[in-house]
Amino acid sequence: MNMQPMTGVQPPPPPNRIEEMRLPVVMMRDILIKTIFRKNLDLVSDIAEAVCLPRAVTQEIIDLARTQKLVEATGTLHANSGGEMGFQLTDAGRARALDALSQSEYFGPMPVPLDVYREQVKRQSIRNVAITREQLTKAMGHLVLPPALLDHLGPAVSAGRSILMYGPPGNGKSSISNGIRDAMGDKIYVPRAIEYAGQVITVYDPIVHSAAETETDDPGSLRRRRTFDTRYVRCERPTVITGGELSLDMLDLVYNPVARTYQAPLQLKSTGGIFIVDDLGRQKEPPQNLVNRWIVPLEESKDILALQSGEKFEVPFDTLVIFSTNFHPNEIFDKAALRRIFFKIKIDGPSQADFLKIFSLVARKKGMPLDEAALIHLIKAKYPTIKNVYANYQPVFLIDQMIAICEFEGIPYQMTPELIDRAWANMFVREEEIQH
Repeated sequence: MNMQPMTGVQPPPPPNRIEEMRLPVVMMRDILIKTIFRKNLDLVSDIAEAVCLPRAVTQEIIDLARTQKLVEATGTLHANSGGEMGFQLTDAGRARALDALSQSEYFGPMPVPLDVYREQVKRQSIRNVAITREQLTKAMGHLVLPPALLDHLGPAVSAGRSILMYGPPGNGKSSISNGIRDAMGDKIYVPRAIEYAGQVITVYDPIVHSAAETETDDPGSLRRRRTFDTRYVRCERPTVITGGELSLDMLDLVYNPVARTYQAPLQLKSTGGIFIVDDLGRQKEPPQNLVNRWIVPLEESKDILALQSGEKFEVPFDTLVIFSTNFHPNEIFDKAALRRIFFKIKIDGPSQADFLKIFSLVARKKGMPLDEAALIHLIKAKYPTIKNVYANYQPVFLIDQMIAICEFEGIPYQMTPELIDRAWANMFVREEEIQH
């Protein structure tokens, strides 16, 4: 495996000529004239920025549209923009723009052909990321975890294969998933849109992708080389988190009948990053069905999507999938499905020693003084009533309850056996109160 240093993702090179675009010429011309029409642009530098291409390539497409009498020079040089020549649509160009918009409302950034995108996915594959114990420990620094847990997590993350985390609720499975994302730390390139069979599929989504930086051409220089193809956005590795709302149709292409374009499904948006299926077993779909949908992608690193026409095509699947559940795996999966999930990691509640460590950390952070008598009462009188089962969420819950009581009573923050009893009563419902 070709391991890269954390900063070593190779950027997509910008195209230098129209032939390097590998897009249908008519499609490029139409997106250009739709963009000029919709955004009312007349300078090559502004048009180039809008379609996310170098100026030289943009000029080639403008020249092509000029030979077809769709664009004409305005004959005015703009003094405030380095003496650039202005361009405008002809009557035939406006008619063509309207016709093209009736076929697809898409305008703006030129899409990246699917085959070109595949090459970039390989360059920035999640399986190329080498995560060290130090990076993982640092990313999990805010969590109190048994050292053996990192022994299991480290190889799972570095392999970039699927992970199933299971165990009782309230023990930080979601926090651990987020810590894994933070440990990755490097940047990748996400296409604004990709093209397949003349169809545009938008991929970049500001809700999922956090842009690291953007790049623009210097309007005063035709020679300045961009360091990467700006049809992509340089981003943190994406993280998609879904919970009980996840359904199978969310993993299909979304067609917008008004714009006549497609939106990438969640797993395609998470390419090069992490897809977290939280609370597995709480969705409407049986967990077995959800995992069956992932089997081909997980095993073959490719996913199959379908266009409105029914035509199916392959897209890269390069995602670390983390399933998280409060159920025992044997309750929700058959053996074949379990075999296909590469790493299975049990996340247990803390030991008594770790529980006390978490409790004192939370108390210090929230300004609650520790009290020995109250702690002894909690450990000796309260926990035996629930068979001494500790959970990571309990310290925060109990301390927040005591803070709320102190604030209501108008007394300084304090911890007493009596306040522990009042906080404890809100954490559990007594069996005799449950009416059937």
